[in-house]
Amino acid sequence: MSAFFAPPAPLLSAIALLTLTVVVGLVAWALQLMQAASDRREFSLMLAGCMVCSAAVGLATVLVLTLTSPVRLEARGLWVNPPDSDSDSGISLDAIVLPWDEAAVAPGSTPS
Repeated sequence: MSAFFAPPAPLLSAIALLTLTVVVGLVAWALQLMQAASDRREFSLMLAGCMVCSAAVGLATVLVLTLTSPVRLEARGLWVNPPDSDSDSGISLDAIVLPWDEAAVAPGSTPS
């Protein structure tokens, strides 16, 4: 059982829209700073615009990672096959023989 709190869908939508609005506002502000830097020939304003734009990209990345994480899907009951389940699906590492193993088995023979 996970100790993860899953807020209701309308609240998630409101948070996502608010964050998206903030990201768009940051990008608009970065463009204004860069335009002012071009008009005044100031390199420091260009750097400030780049910093604001990178902050907007970081915020958008956190938004996407937060709202689409597997933990969120598991908490909402949308994860079909959680990775920590005891099902027989997946790859068993016991069946793999690595070339540097001491007890390597020749092709066509059975292990002892």
